[in-house]
Formats: sequence, C-alpha cells, structure tokens
Amino acid sequence: MNISVPGIGPGSVQRLRALGQAELALLGRNRGVVFTALAVPLMLPLSVRPALDRLDLAEHGMTVGTTLLTAAVGFSFLFAVYASLTNAYVARREELVLKRLRTGELSDTEILTGTALPAVGLGLAQTLLLCAGCAVLLHTGAPRAPYLILPGLVAGFLVSGALAALTASFTRSVESGQITTLPMMFVSMAASGITFPVEVLPAKVAAVCQLLPLSPAIRLFRGGWTGQLSVGETLTALATAVAWSCLAVFAVRRRFRWEPRR
Repeated sequence: MNISVPGIGPGSVQRLRALGQAELALLGRNRGVVFTALAVPLMLPLSVRPALDRLDLAEHGMTVGTTLLTAAVGFSFLFAVYASLTNAYVARREELVLKRLRTGELSDTEILTGTALPAVGLGLAQTLLLCAGCAVLLHTGAPRAPYLILPGLVAGFLVSGALAALTASFTRSVESGQITTLPMMFVSMAASGITFPVEVLPAKVAAVCQLLPLSPAIRLFRGGWTGQLSVGETLTALATAVAWSCLAVFAVRRRFRWEPRR
C-alpha cells in the first residue's frame, strides 16, 4: 500500500511532537533496547582498537582518535537508529498502533517520522556526546571541515531510518527483528568504513564498499574531522548519499506494511 506524502500543514509540528513524546515514553520502558542503543556504540569501538593499532592510519591522514570516533558514530547509526527503530515499527504494527493512527489526522509520513523521532534524537545526542568525549579523551581536536559533518549525519540518520522501515516491512515479529537486521548490520560494519576505514583496502574493493548505503555518511563524517576529502570525493559521497536516501524512501513508500503479518 502506498504512503501518501501530503504538504506540511500548520498542525504537523504539534502532531509530530505528541507522537514523538508518546514513542519516547514507550522506548523508555524497553530497557533492553535502550541499553543496546546507548551502550553498544560506546563499547564496540574499543574492541577494534587493537586492530587499528596495526594499521598505518597516518598514511591516509587519519588518527586512532578520529577513526574510533567515526566507528562509534557508525555504530550509533546501526544500533541507536536502525535496529531500535526496526523493532519499534514492527511492535507498533503488530499491536495495531500504526493502523489506528492512520484513522486520525496524522498522515502516513507523519506517523513514520514521529515514530522515528526518539531514535534519531537518541542517536544525535549520542553523537554530540561522543564528539565532545573523543575531543577530550582521544585528542581528536576540532573538525577541519565541519561543513561536511552535518550532511554526513543527516544522510546517516535518514538512510538508517528509511532502511529500518523497509526492514520492518518483511519482519514478522520483534523477536525475528534480531535476525532480519543482521545482514545490513554485518555488511555495514565490515565494509562501510565503520569498523575500519575502507581506504586501507585495495582500491577496487574500496570503490565498491564506498557505494554501500551507509558508506557516504561515514565518509562525509570522517572527512569532516580529517579534512582529507577532495571536492570530487565530497561531491561523489553527497551524490551517493542522496541516491540511497531517495531509493530507500521510494522503497518504503511502495513496500511498507501497515497491517500485522499473521
């Protein structure tokens, strides 16, 4: 069933705020999801530190601090937004919450956006905390190209949220969501520059990895801190991010399921 995309009406902000507050209250009751969203992005980067020490990051204009910061932000995309939001969409659908919301004033876009607000807000707050913490503890310093950080974050949150809605469309239950989210998470961690920079891979392999859904967001965010992206590389990353965002939103409009999967 297609999702309509109406114009933004005067009451949209109030409706989104109300739905976001309700979703935030529900999120706070699920301690397991909250712990995973908050703790995993902070803990996983530390597990890859020994491997990073064996890479010649300086050759690519990187440091261990900026690489760990980028890894933490990438894990935030995956766990705070993608995984937790997939579970939220599935739970609300199976409990008929989404179906009931469609009978009111909320548009389809407002329902999906309002449901996503707490997860995206959590990811954003976590990112700001990580940036401040890494600047103090890992001496990452100030970003050398700060104008790239915002596009990177927007692309990361948008693609993660849209892919969460798409994954929810073929996920039968919250429990099975722990399985259906794994392919995207494994591929992103291994090949999108989250666990380690794709620049250390062979050129042909790196070129393919840079076309994955979260790769442009990771590349832009890291480039914002290192200042190593050229104009051509920046435009390529932005174009890839826009393409994935449009493709993901289009797929959600065509494939998202509002009815429970029985």
